[in-house]
Amino acid sequence: MGGEAPEPRRLDRAMSFCGGVPEEALHLVLGYVDDPRDREAASLVCRRWHRIDALTRKHVTVPFCYAASPAHLLARFPRLESLAVKGKPRAAMYGLIPDDWGAYARPWVAELAAPLECLKAIHLRRMVVTDDDLAALVRARGHMLQELKLDKCSGFSTDALRLVACSCRSLRTLFLEECTVADKGTEWLHDLAVNNPVLMTLNFHMTELTVVPEDLELLAKNCKLLTSLKISDCDFSDLIGFFRMATSLQDFAGGAFIEQGELTKYGNFKFPSRLCSLGLTYMGTNEMPIIFPFSAILKKLDLQYTFLTTEDHCQLIAKCPNLLVLAVRNVIGDRGLGVVADTCKKLQRLRVERGDDDPGMQEEQGGVSQVGLTSVAVGCRELEYIAAYVSDITNGALESIGTFCKNLCDFRLVLLDREERITDLPLDNGVRALLRGCTKLRRFALYLRPGGLSDVGLGYIGQYSGTIQYMLLGNVGETDDGLIRFALGCVNLRKLELRSCCFSEQALALALRNRMKDGEPCVDTQAQILAYYSLAGKRSDCPQSVVPLYPA
Repeated sequence: MGGEAPEPRRLDRAMSFCGGVPEEALHLVLGYVDDPRDREAASLVCRRWHRIDALTRKHVTVPFCYAASPAHLLARFPRLESLAVKGKPRAAMYGLIPDDWGAYARPWVAELAAPLECLKAIHLRRMVVTDDDLAALVRARGHMLQELKLDKCSGFSTDALRLVACSCRSLRTLFLEECTVADKGTEWLHDLAVNNPVLMTLNFHMTELTVVPEDLELLAKNCKLLTSLKISDCDFSDLIGFFRMATSLQDFAGGAFIEQGELTKYGNFKFPSRLCSLGLTYMGTNEMPIIFPFSAILKKLDLQYTFLTTEDHCQLIAKCPNLLVLAVRNVIGDRGLGVVADTCKKLQRLRVERGDDDPGMQEEQGGVSQVGLTSVAVGCRELEYIAAYVSDITNGALESIGTFCKNLCDFRLVLLDREERITDLPLDNGVRALLRGCTKLRRFALYLRPGGLSDVGLGYIGQYSGTIQYMLLGNVGETDDGLIRFALGCVNLRKLELRSCCFSEQALALALRNRMKDGEPCVDTQAQILAYYSLAGKRSDCPQSVVPLYPA
């Protein structure tokens, strides 16, 4: 029975197993365990396993920089080789968080860079990183730093990048995508090419940094292992020399056809033979034929920043049968998604972003609805990720995804407000069918309109989302009762964002207490509410725009 004490013989065997395994063997075994959940479970077996886990843990992700302190992390995991720290909530990406909100990298760099003697890789996301922070990191870890990722960060300049380029000569990855960087010159890129022959990945896509084609050619000449390059806008005609020399390149993004219609300018253009991942900007109908000869080998294609029409998407995608990853705007339309379903049978990731809100800027057939999603669900059964902005949706389309997309791990749907009438609301039964059918889901986002999901549907989400760890819900539910039903489930939920919902603060507090582990619920009504468990205590750097609400 559940309340009885374990048999002495079984207890003796368990204790002998914990104490009888040699220390060296445990170190070796745990060295092969990378999944953080498995690590967490192992560390709870006994104090000895907890200690060995601490000494052998190679990577840690801090999901929110104010939920733990650098000192606590150092004491728990003194031999980390890789560290990731996330700062501002996702709402910052949409202008919903003040610029001075916080998430400063300084304490993490100052307290960890030198003491973590094995640290080779650091990843900071949505944080404020200054030149001084990067200088401190270089002084402490520059001799062995292999990976530096600054994702959507701000506060630093190209002076700091030049210091990194000159000092970190073992650097294999430099990632700066969507960072706000003060451009004080292009010397950093030249120095990177001169000093880092082992560089494999360089990404400063979606930044305002200036590109010097000669520096890229030097990069290709010196960095023979360079396999991935994503840059800010640069005309393809200036990249001809680079592509000729970058023989190992497999992944490229940022090239632009700035001179629309000037095809003679790109007459000598040719991609490297190994290139299989491509992101394009400012490409229109006239430039598409340049891509056609290489389209059959492409495995990843990003068309979000092109000027292509619905018909253009259909023509290009029909020539890309080996795509695994596709990112487009919703101008692709249901007709374009039909071509995706017929052509891209191996597709694993599909992203349909929001296009221009001006109807005159889009093709007549543009706009994605239940028709396109159903086609993709039936035709692309290897899908693991779907993120889509749709103009219309039905329960039947969600049921199709649940029926055919058995490998789906991440599903995100936003219902736009362009159409006055939506065909089939609420989506209770469709959401239930999707969650019941897609048993591998780990991330789930659903942003609807008022009336899009009833309290019953919200209860279904709680009941059938046992594997989901991250969730974003917008405009869902009708009353506090729906949130309470939801909170009775979601047994593995670690982060929750709620937007434009009708729930009271009392219901939010009750739901948080019932279920959340290290959650981050946000409500964008009259104010943003951010709630989280913390081992670090009270914040000491709150600006006036942030009002702390600590427990009594």
